[in-house]
Amino acid sequence: MTETLEQLERAVELARSRGDQARMPDMARSLTNLAVRLSELGRREEALAAAEEAVSQFRRLAAQRPEALLPDLAASLNNLGNMLSSLGRREEALATTQEAVAHYRRLAAQRPDAFLPDMARSLANLGVRLSELGRREEALAATEEAVGQYRRLAAQQPDAFLPDLASTLSNLGAVLRDLGRFEEALETTEEAVAQYRRLAAQRPDGFVRDLAGSLNNLANMLRIFGRHAEALAMAEEAVSQYRRLAADRPDAFLPDLAGSLNNLANVLSALGRREEALATAEEAVAQYRRLAAQRPDAFLPDMARSLTNLGVRLSELGRREEALAATEEAVTQYRGLTAQRPDAFLPDLAVSLRNLAASLSDIGRREEALQSASEAVACYRALAKSRPDAFEPYLAAALNDLGVALESLGRHAEAVESLREAVLMLGRLEQTYPMAYREYSEAAQRNLRAVEDG
Repeated sequence: MTETLEQLERAVELARSRGDQARMPDMARSLTNLAVRLSELGRREEALAAAEEAVSQFRRLAAQRPEALLPDLAASLNNLGNMLSSLGRREEALATTQEAVAHYRRLAAQRPDAFLPDMARSLANLGVRLSELGRREEALAATEEAVGQYRRLAAQQPDAFLPDLASTLSNLGAVLRDLGRFEEALETTEEAVAQYRRLAAQRPDGFVRDLAGSLNNLANMLRIFGRHAEALAMAEEAVSQYRRLAADRPDAFLPDLAGSLNNLANVLSALGRREEALATAEEAVAQYRRLAAQRPDAFLPDMARSLTNLGVRLSELGRREEALAATEEAVTQYRGLTAQRPDAFLPDLAVSLRNLAASLSDIGRREEALQSASEAVACYRALAKSRPDAFEPYLAAALNDLGVALESLGRHAEAVESLREAVLMLGRLEQTYPMAYREYSEAAQRNLRAVEDG
């Protein structure tokens, strides 16, 4: 998109002022473009308003001229789904994306050459929306269908569709990982990296960023297999690529650099290189502080996430007071974000509360640790009530933490109750996804036995 925000706003206002019905499709398209630009600037509420108005206009117009404007309605629904998701309104995002897929299926059935690419793109989006809600099997089906479509399209027109295939393979790797199908997830993620390497070799300006992102994904997959040295090579390459990109265009690429530094810190920590991990995490926080100072709506969430990561790195080095300070700041940021947008940030607040409980326990402040652990459980209960597939695993982990915190204060009966609930929940999850949850289930069982025997 080459138009500036001001140009897009003027185009919309000019079309409004004219009130020319013949120009209404152009105004609705400008609204869609405006929504994308506002979202890129972190102005998500305004982006949503523009996207909703675009859909409303295209609904009215498509009712009058479906053959001409149904494709625009479907595209605007895809866009609206993305906007709703970015605000944490995931059920609405899913419903909107499902409608987009339904329209594109009808269009592709009539004119496959024209609309199969759009259908594939909407299926890829649908997979992401389903995954966000923890509906993993359905997410897998949608994403596999998208990959299948893109494989066929890329075989016919590789220059046009290999990028989409690579992107959707990255998504598929994440879904397979979430299902505990780790071997397939690794294979798929490696294929995505291979595709992006070829694309970046031909068009570095267009695909180095995507290559770096896929390298981060591969690093995370390799860590699951304990292949930490290989994971480090991938993570370091990603950081190196983003450093070069950010040196030329800091406004565009500093966020990616900061995110990849967080990832590198995790890999270094897994290798026991904790001082380097800490230095890397500190650099990530510094980058996000600068970004958040300029655009808080866009980057405060990332800054809070990097502070959570920093707290863990400091704790690993025994710097407990500093770890507590970083974690408390993360909790404070997430409280503010959750007050504004609970659907989007309550999960992050819950994670940071679990970390805060651990930090408080490390310095002997057990009553406060229990309070934080209890609040984390309350957050996850609320989340799991509406989205059990997505949040029951986290609720089980928080219940395990709570049981340990209760036992440390001699509240034996309550500890047993909490740990039993965790064991039952993880047992159910292990039956469905054995590879993903066996280790966690066994750990909770050990904790329960230790408390019962003690």
